[in-house]
Amino acid sequence: MSQLIEDLNWRYATKKFNPEKKISSLDFEVLKGVLSLVPTSNGLQPFRFLLIEDPVIRERLRVRSWNQSQITDASHLIVMCSFIDVTENHIDHFIHLNATQRDIPAEKLQGFSNHLKRTVASQQIEAKTGSNERQVYIALGHLLHAAAQMRIDSSPMEGFEPEGYDEILGLSEKNLKATVVCALGYRADDDAYQHVKKVRKAQEDLFDVI
Repeated sequence: MSQLIEDLNWRYATKKFNPEKKISSLDFEVLKGVLSLVPTSNGLQPFRFLLIEDPVIRERLRVRSWNQSQITDASHLIVMCSFIDVTENHIDHFIHLNATQRDIPAEKLQGFSNHLKRTVASQQIEAKTGSNERQVYIALGHLLHAAAQMRIDSSPMEGFEPEGYDEILGLSEKNLKATVVCALGYRADDDAYQHVKKVRKAQEDLFDVI
């Protein structure tokens, strides 16, 4: 079995974390590096990741997450937020990063900048918000696999009230919305879900050759 398949077989959506076991700062820096490198449409990275450390805030978020224990017991809790809108200011910042990090004169990027600005100007805000949310899920996929490679447990969570998270974390005024939550840490010894066999469709039910 390849290492990749072994990693994916190892991981599961952890339901009960050991609150005493913490991810090392070195390992978490690796996961942050993964999130900073995930692919996004045009490289715009229309998201922000909130690391929730305050135990009081975690308790409040747990109430808005149907009292799921992962929210408070996981070593690390990331609220993965997408931009509500992408504006010309975002594009200007992106072009500036391109110019400085690639040592390219800004005027040589003007055509690319104008193309991006025309693209976002042609989209309704609902379309931009939806696209930004999908970029977050690409990031989530990379995070889950990287964590599995490092034998760090994870639990991707949509079981929460986004409006409640937005209110508690003051997201709307920051042009952000809570899209998905990822709890990270180490499974509790008595989490029964770790012993449950994965149920997946056969490959012939998933793939078509056309």
